[in-house]
Amino acid sequence: MPFRYRLQKVLDFRIRKKEEQQQAVQRAKDEVARRQALVDKNQEEIQGVIHTMRTTTDFRMMDVYDQYLKHLYQKEVQLIEDKKEAEQIVRQEEEKLIECEKGVKVLEKHKEMSREAWIEEEKAIENKQMSEIAVQKYFERQRKEREEKELNNEED
Repeated sequence: MPFRYRLQKVLDFRIRKKEEQQQAVQRAKDEVARRQALVDKNQEEIQGVIHTMRTTTDFRMMDVYDQYLKHLYQKEVQLIEDKKEAEQIVRQEEEKLIECEKGVKVLEKHKEMSREAWIEEEKAIENKQMSEIAVQKYFERQRKEREEKELNNEED
C-alpha cells in the first residue's frame, strides 16, 4: 500500500496560495518599475525644459518656463511619493509571501515526518511477518526432526 498523506489537499491549497502570492509580489514589483519609469520620464522632461530655457534667449518666455518647471517639480514629488507607496505595497506582499512559504514548509516537513513514520510502521509490520514466518519454519523443522527421531527409534 503506497503512502498517502492525509493533509495533501491542505498542502496543495497552501502551495497554490503561495504561487498566487508570488504573482502578487511580481505585479507589485512591476508597478514599482512602471512608477520609476514615470519618475525617469519626468526627470528627462525637466532636463529638456532646462536645456530649452538656456538655449532660448527670449526673456519674455522665462516666466512661462519657470511656471512649467515648478509644475514639473511638484509632479516629481508626487511621482516619488507614489513610488514609495508602491514599494511599501511590495514589502507587504513579500511579508505575506514569507508567511505562505512558512505554511508550506511546515506542512512539507509534517508530510516528510509522516512518511518516515509510515516507513517505520511498514518495516515493523514486515519484521513481524518475517518473525512469524521464522517461527513457523522453526516449529516445522522441530516437527521434522522429531518425526525423524521417531522413525529412527522405530527402526532400532
